[in-house]
Amino acid sequence: MAFDGVVTRAVARELHKCVGGRISKIHQPHHSDIVMQVRTPGETVKLLLSANPTYPRIHLTTEEFTNPLEAPMFCMLLRKHCEGGLIESIEQIGMERIIHMDIRTRDELGDTALRRIIMEIMGKHSNIILVDPATGTILDSAMHVTLAISQYRQVTPGRPYVSPPSQDKHDPLTVTEQAFISSIDWNSGRLDKQIVDRYMGISPLLAKEIVHRAKLANRDTLWQAFSSVMEAVKAHNYAPAIVERPDKAYFHVVELTHLTDGGDGTATPYPSVQACLQAFYEGKALRDTVKQRAHDLIRFVTAERNKNEKKIEKLEQTLQEAHDADLFRLYGELITANMHQMKRGDTELVTVNWYDEAGSTITIPLDPLKTPSENLQAYYKRYNKAKNSLQIVSEQIEQAKAEILYLDGLLVQLGHASLKEAEEIREELVEQGYMRDRKKRGPRKKKDTRPELERYVSSDGTEILVGKNNKQNEFLTNKLAFAHETWLHTKDIPGSHVVIRAREFSDQTLLEAANLAAYFSRAKEGSQIPVDYTLIRHVKKPSGAKPGYVIYEQQRTLYVTPDEALVRRLKANASPTHSETP
Repeated sequence: MAFDGVVTRAVARELHKCVGGRISKIHQPHHSDIVMQVRTPGETVKLLLSANPTYPRIHLTTEEFTNPLEAPMFCMLLRKHCEGGLIESIEQIGMERIIHMDIRTRDELGDTALRRIIMEIMGKHSNIILVDPATGTILDSAMHVTLAISQYRQVTPGRPYVSPPSQDKHDPLTVTEQAFISSIDWNSGRLDKQIVDRYMGISPLLAKEIVHRAKLANRDTLWQAFSSVMEAVKAHNYAPAIVERPDKAYFHVVELTHLTDGGDGTATPYPSVQACLQAFYEGKALRDTVKQRAHDLIRFVTAERNKNEKKIEKLEQTLQEAHDADLFRLYGELITANMHQMKRGDTELVTVNWYDEAGSTITIPLDPLKTPSENLQAYYKRYNKAKNSLQIVSEQIEQAKAEILYLDGLLVQLGHASLKEAEEIREELVEQGYMRDRKKRGPRKKKDTRPELERYVSSDGTEILVGKNNKQNEFLTNKLAFAHETWLHTKDIPGSHVVIRAREFSDQTLLEAANLAAYFSRAKEGSQIPVDYTLIRHVKKPSGAKPGYVIYEQQRTLYVTPDEALVRRLKANASPTHSETP
């Protein structure tokens, strides 16, 4: 991984600005992430510690995070021991991907105490551990490691903290030329792999850079390349940058010439390691989390949709059977007319069908265990049941179709959802009775009922708002928009509500708003998508309708082909902050 010991050293160096700062708030937006607000002289910064198995890291950040309504237990413990404390030191351990952060705080009795947060950046084994340095005891950790997982090292509350196993590698910052040359087997090849295997804190990416700088890679050139890199690291002379290549993106605090010399890699330098790391990681872990959350919800909503499709199949079968109601009534009338000819034990009645102009005969099945009167009552009972079910079953089919339409809309919304929007959709499913409330413990905090809306600005400067889920759609259409503003939606296709926030606007703005409506719909990949538009005053929500469902009139229709580049441009036109004040 690129987050090696050299990067860790650079991060620890820059984090020295937090030493002497006071931890004012601690949050745990995800089970693997801790975010601390640290008040330092002149500013308040956010420090992210992430044990995400795919993107473990520690750095300052300006990212916004969505915190759970109830703080997890580890977060509560960190608040108890560290909130309000002063950061005394932030140190890297050797050249390992381990950082110790010592915090001076006060215990329950008011006495000063020292607590240590240990950040271990080790891929899928990454962890955030709170330790009492006086006793070396683990107070808790983000990830618990039990005996069943590791016999060498358990990370659970109450156990002594044990450092990760030593790899018996050399310190690259102190090695001499002779020792370095002696450590390399010049006949075995793969010099970059040997450097990784023999020296702490050097990733395969950095080792390849060293070998690339050595060019022919003899004893002299390899040492010169190695020592020049390490001298810069020792002096804290870093060049943080992200290199974009066709296959993927890379980052490091050492210039990666082996990725750019060929001309197929583009390097973007950053003024600090923190800025580089945020630019590289920002959104990556979030997108993974959104993808997982959305995947779970998509699977649930799809299952509900399939249930309704099967329900319609069964109801249509019942409806078909219900259409036999007239036949059962005919059987009853003919049995009544022929009661004098029937007796218990008869299996059928063969008689003339008076309702057939041709005077044909009809055979009526009978239950031999029943009397003629009981057979008559049975057929009239089936007739009444079938007649009554016609209306009920038809209503149930319409309800199931409405459910499918509603669920289709949710699937479209989940395809575009951010983490917060996915959570809003989950809340809606709970409110509508589809899912159980996982957080139904104790009094819930009152939530902000004013959802954030996606804001765009047209080419001529007109504001356009888009609802990304039903909560946003309802707020936008039913509460925020003025009666004279224009509302757009794909015709007979699940999608977002779009509102042009102006009384008068150009044809270009109308086309761009229609493009947004088509893009944020199930027809995103199609062409010539019909989009209806009308004034807000002509849009109404029927009483008792599902969230986001409206009816409208006096609409006109235009046809557009969704253009992702246009959507990005309209988004870029919007200012970073906005206010949806009606």
